[in-house]
Amino acid sequence: MFSFFKRKKVTPAPEAPRTEPTEPLSPQDPESGAALPPAAPAQAPERGEPVAREPSAPSAPAAEPAPPPVADVFQPPVQEAASAFEHPAEPASAPAPAPEPASVMEPEPAPKPEREPVPQPEPQPVPVAEAASAKSSWLSRLKQGLSRTGQSIGGLFVGAKVDENLFEELEEALLLADAGVDATDKLLTALRARIRKEKITDAAQVKQALCDILADHLKPLEKAFPLQAAQPLVVMIAGVNGAGKTTSIGKLAHTFQAQGAKVLLAAGDTFRAAAREQLIEWGSRNNVSVIAQDGGDPAAVAFDAVHAGKARGMGVVMVDTAGRLPTQLHLMEELKKIKRVIGKADGQAPHEVLLVVDGNTGQNAISQIRAFDAALGLTGLVVTKLDGTAKGGTLAAVAAGAQGVRPIPVYWIGVGEGMQDLQPFVAREFAAAVIGLN
Repeated sequence: MFSFFKRKKVTPAPEAPRTEPTEPLSPQDPESGAALPPAAPAQAPERGEPVAREPSAPSAPAAEPAPPPVADVFQPPVQEAASAFEHPAEPASAPAPAPEPASVMEPEPAPKPEREPVPQPEPQPVPVAEAASAKSSWLSRLKQGLSRTGQSIGGLFVGAKVDENLFEELEEALLLADAGVDATDKLLTALRARIRKEKITDAAQVKQALCDILADHLKPLEKAFPLQAAQPLVVMIAGVNGAGKTTSIGKLAHTFQAQGAKVLLAAGDTFRAAAREQLIEWGSRNNVSVIAQDGGDPAAVAFDAVHAGKARGMGVVMVDTAGRLPTQLHLMEELKKIKRVIGKADGQAPHEVLLVVDGNTGQNAISQIRAFDAALGLTGLVVTKLDGTAKGGTLAAVAAGAQGVRPIPVYWIGVGEGMQDLQPFVAREFAAAVIGLN
């Protein structure tokens, strides 16, 4: 470079842009006028023309310090010019995008911990205190639901004498409570025998004795549901419209999950409008999968559900069916078909066939139980809506085998719409509510 500047002093000024060393500075010359710095050495030789003609070399050190500032001037501007020419205002905006990705990344991890704890409250580690309070609350609601019968029967013992008039009033009250003739005769016969044997003369003791006899009478209906009998346990659920069948399925799904079982639902009720959507809603509440088809064959839905339950390792597969009256013979034939198809998917299925019965139907429930049992072979009952005008004596008729009905076990009874309002049937608790015993 030093030799180059010496040549400049010899050559005239117009020949400077033609020289090769100015080419690296040419990209800046036409755009920014940076050619002015190289023009500075052109002025230097004007002042040093006489010096250049003289043979003396002291002028060389004067020309040598000139190029270092030129190099210092042009080296940093090359980097700054690249940024200055492209976007002169970018240095101010460059730090702006830096916080933007930081703000974008911050909300992403925020929702993750919020979604994770949602399934955590499902396992309840403290069921002891909660179950005790829920049980007492449920018993009070059961007594309140059967208060109509409890008051009519229990009120007979207030200040009464233990005589024939008391037995006549008891007979009338039991018949009005839908206990039926067979169950009423059986209960009063056992009560008379106990009074004579124990020589009971106090009305309060007679009331307690009747409660004990009714509890023993209902005891054959008390049975624990065999949740672990099969893997998966296929449960077929039937019932007339309005009995609370789909609602009971949602409550049972909650109960089975609380006991550690994985549940799968099958929307086999393709007959009633919005039945599929109702079951799907209950499935979403319990975080349970639902096998459904829009207008599909209910038998095909049940078949697919059983296979899906096996493939997914489910503990319980509940198949909902269309509600129908026992007099609708063609629909009852469809129920038989669903049961046969379930048997093809699993040779031992369905393991349980449940009938949901409205507790307010009275003696009409006897005919429903008899008809569905003849078509499907029922293994259990679910009695619902005992929180209204239910009389409760129907179960006494079932236990007595009235009108040719088998004493089919009652797995659950319901007293409300809440998840905890469907509880296992306990004969003594039910008898105390019917008799009005505190």
